[in-house]
Amino acid sequence: MGVSTSNEYPLLQQIKWPADLRELKLEQLPQVCDELRQDIIDELADNPGHFASSLGVVELTVALHYVYNTPYDRIVWDVGHQAYGHKILTGRREAFRTNRHLHGIKPFPSPEESEYDAFTAGHASNSISAALGMALAAKANNEADRHIVAVIGDGSMSGGLAYEGLNNAANTPNDVLIILNDNNMSIDHSVGGMKDLLHRLQTSHAYNRWRDKAARRLVSMGWLNEKRRGSILRFNNSMKSLLTRQQNIFEGMNIRYFGPQDGHNVIELVRTLRIIRDMRGPKLLHLHTIKGKGFEPAEAGDPVWHAPGKFDKETGKLIKTDESNQPPKFQDVFGHTLLELARQNEKIVGVTPAMPTGCSMNIMMEAMPQRAYDVGIAEGHAVTFSAGMAKDGLIPFCNIYSSFAQRAYDNIIHDVCISRLNVVLCLDRAGLVGEDGPTHHGAFDLAYLRPIPNLTIASPMDEHELRHLMYTAQLSNHGPFVIRYPRGRGSLVDWRCEMQEIQVGRGRKLKEGSDIAVLTIGPIGVRAAEAICQFEKEHPEQSIAHYDMRFLKPLDEKLLTEVASRFKRIVTIEDGVRTGGFGSAILEWMSDHGASPRITRLGLPDQFVEHGTCAELHKLCGIDTDNIKRAFLR
Repeated sequence: MGVSTSNEYPLLQQIKWPADLRELKLEQLPQVCDELRQDIIDELADNPGHFASSLGVVELTVALHYVYNTPYDRIVWDVGHQAYGHKILTGRREAFRTNRHLHGIKPFPSPEESEYDAFTAGHASNSISAALGMALAAKANNEADRHIVAVIGDGSMSGGLAYEGLNNAANTPNDVLIILNDNNMSIDHSVGGMKDLLHRLQTSHAYNRWRDKAARRLVSMGWLNEKRRGSILRFNNSMKSLLTRQQNIFEGMNIRYFGPQDGHNVIELVRTLRIIRDMRGPKLLHLHTIKGKGFEPAEAGDPVWHAPGKFDKETGKLIKTDESNQPPKFQDVFGHTLLELARQNEKIVGVTPAMPTGCSMNIMMEAMPQRAYDVGIAEGHAVTFSAGMAKDGLIPFCNIYSSFAQRAYDNIIHDVCISRLNVVLCLDRAGLVGEDGPTHHGAFDLAYLRPIPNLTIASPMDEHELRHLMYTAQLSNHGPFVIRYPRGRGSLVDWRCEMQEIQVGRGRKLKEGSDIAVLTIGPIGVRAAEAICQFEKEHPEQSIAHYDMRFLKPLDEKLLTEVASRFKRIVTIEDGVRTGGFGSAILEWMSDHGASPRITRLGLPDQFVEHGTCAELHKLCGIDTDNIKRAFLR
């Protein structure tokens, strides 16, 4: 869908850059918000993306660009799910039709794409730390007039990095404004006349002129210094807590707190931001918003509207393709199998960091709520929490998206592997994930997990193998066990099977051959099998053997000994980075055992892969069927 050329968006069409927005009168901003919200709805109905989050911050987005001198002033978006309005107002409205398309605009804020995108976004909880760093850099660069704003959602506040940033901001001289977009979990209850009175007092010109004048007077008298300033703030916050009978963590950390305020009243937001913009010291503005605001089906709170795919913008009905006779998604096989295993083994528990629907652990949560835990956006905690349960005899299946498991690397090493605890790490969204791009591709897990001692690493080729590996992982004292699988559908419509134990470190020969040995790990083996079949039809004089290794660690040495003795040409294929991954493990084994076959490694290149459909990205990275066949020819 292209940009409207009608009078449907009379104000929005005048805005190419935030400077154009700042030319409008304050009373025109509600109309701008209405047009921007409708534009997002129109675009995403046909061009799917992150929907409800962006609708929820329309007024905040408009107010920020109206009050602050962007891009000189910096707006740091946390995660970036909510930044579509920001992109449209910062020179990308016409290009927005290419959002999430190959070579189109990026799915999340990126400084590579626009100077208005202050920092890379995609993973949660980093905005406060980044904003604080920018504030100190501005001071060092003699840019004291540069304002820095961090916009963080209440979900991201569960991440430990957010609290590390808050702790540092509270004890480092800075003027950062943190905006807490609270669309679900209330930190303060906005009730009672005293709370409203204090909010008006805090944001009134008279109050803040008096406050600053008093502070300057105390400084000139030599009575007020940084140490005493903290004591005064603590006294002030204690009085507020006494009067309101409420307390919040931010005031406990001596960060000035404003709110909660209606995040959908753009005029009041502008007034508040203008008042607190030039205040000294770290500040937090707490806003209540509605995720999906302005689109009734999304306002109801169904998680599907986070990223709904195509939908009818008039009725709100999701537009789905016929999924009958289609293989299931790997995540659904995981969810159903986990519940099946949990019914057989009372020691099994489930853990997920804020992705119960995305990883299908909601299936177990609904059936056994007392044995499945959503710990919020806190991947490191999810792993160590699982380790604690494993230490005393439970068997946690800890499901984390591969890209987000990077945030728990130390926890995996220190809290799980050193003690060889029976934690089953299920890495969903491994490999290329498609339109979410480089912040979400599970490209590095094979490479970064492979060096860790005591760790078993496996990847199933299909749904039956996933079930067998999950069954195997919970059977006995295997220690830490990683099962890696991709986003999307598998290859077997009839995916249910009787689960069987797989010997750890044992691969399997799928096809005999005499000229080339193809070694694969994970579901990319299905594509390799297709390529082998096509290639042998096109080149009947060639004979290719295919081995599904199953395990990256430990490798099947008996199988590799057979390959080394029979083949001079080997092709390894993986849906992960070539550097340090599966192919590198095969090279190392051959070298260590005195074998010197010619090995061609297919996998992801040594660069961050852009966004696009999985088929487009597989071709771009040379691991689609045609490129695999070309590797056989080489």
